Formats: sequence, C-alpha cells, structure tokens
Amino acid sequence: MRFLTPWSDKLLSVLRIVTALLFLEHGTQKIFNFPPAATPKPYDLMTLSPGLAGLLEVVGGSLLVLGLFSRPVAFVLSGQMAFAYWMAHAKRGQFPVLNGGDGAVMFCFIFLYIAAAGPGPWSLDSMMGKKSAS
Repeated sequence: MRFLTPWSDKLLSVLRIVTALLFLEHGTQKIFNFPPAATPKPYDLMTLSPGLAGLLEVVGGSLLVLGLFSRPVAFVLSGQMAFAYWMAHAKRGQFPVLNGGDGAVMFCFIFLYIAAAGPGPWSLDSMMGKKSAS
C-alpha cells in the first residue's frame, strides 16, 4: 500500500483528531450528560470517575483535537487509560472484549503513539513551529 505513504503524516493528524473527538465525547457525557447516558451519574470533581476522569477527557480531548501540547497531553491521557483499565476493567475478567476494557486499551496505545510520533502537520503545535510537532 505504498500509495498511502505520501499521506502518512496527514493520516496521523486525522487519527489524532478522530480519537480525540471520541475521547472528548466520553468526557462531555460524564460532565454535561451529553450525549445523554442511559443511567447518568452526578458529576463530582472529587471522584475519580466521573470527576477527575471527565475533566481530563474534556480538557485533554479538546487540546488534542486542536493539536496543542499534543505530546505531553497524549502521554497523560495514555496513563489515564492504563489506570482506568487496571482499576475498572481488569478486575471484571481477563479479556478486554469481555470486561469492557477494549476501548481503554485502544485509547491508551493510540495516545502513547501520539506522544511518541507527535500530532502530525494539521495541529496548532505544527503551526506554531513547536518542537513537539516533529
């Protein structure tokens, strides 16, 4: 599939944006109940979830959509997802597809990749010529 090679840097930006939008949606559901959850939890910042997790998801997801401070934000969010997996999902079973943790694992490793590879060319980091874009 060499025909996609010229698009690899742009597709990195697309991966970052789409992943961040999906992640942001989790945060807006926790904090603002949008889109409405079947069983909404009251928002309380003094809890791990929905409190701190929702805040990280909204702020971090927004920053990643824009591509601002992408590497450190992606690294923090990768850690959040690893923590979420081991705290909430792993105790429900061995396999991510059965314990509901497959999304957390996927977010964790995509964010880890973005932390290493950078945000791609379609980002504020790249536009401002930050070192994190390279």
